[in-house]
Amino acid sequence: MTGPVKIIPPLYLLACLLAMTVLHWLLPVVQLLDTTWRLIAVIVMVAGLLTTIPAARLFHRLETPIRPFEQPQLLVTQGLFAYSRNPMYLGMVIFLIGYAVILGSLTPWLVIPVFVWLIQERFIKVEEAGLEQTYGDAYRHYKRRVRRWL
Repeated sequence: MTGPVKIIPPLYLLACLLAMTVLHWLLPVVQLLDTTWRLIAVIVMVAGLLTTIPAARLFHRLETPIRPFEQPQLLVTQGLFAYSRNPMYLGMVIFLIGYAVILGSLTPWLVIPVFVWLIQERFIKVEEAGLEQTYGDAYRHYKRRVRRWL
C-alpha cells in the first residue's frame, strides 16, 4: 500500500503558471505593462532558471536528494546556498515574476504571494525543521548566516 501522493514544488510552479495565465485571460483587471517589457521579462525568467538549475545540479553532484520528502545526505552551504537557503525556490519565484511581466496585467501578480506562502508552509518550514534536527548547531549557524530567501 502506498502513502498519499506527494506533490513536488515544480508542480506548484506549473499550477501557478496556469493560474496566472487563466487570471490574465479571464480577469485581467488592468493592463500594467505593454509589450516592450517582454524582453526584460524574458531576462528575468532566464535569471530564475539560472538560479534554480545550478542549485539543483549541485544537489545531484553532491549526491544528496533534491526531493523535499527525502532525507538529505549532507548540509549544502556552498554555491548559491551561500547567499540563500532556498535558491531553487527563489529561482521559481523569479521565474513567476518574469512571467507576470510578460502577461502584463494585474491579476497574475496575485498568484506570486500565494506561491511563496505555499512553498514556505508546505516545504521550507518542514525542511528547516528536519535540517535542524539532523545537523543541529551546524544548521543553526548556517541559518543565522544565510537568509531564507535572499
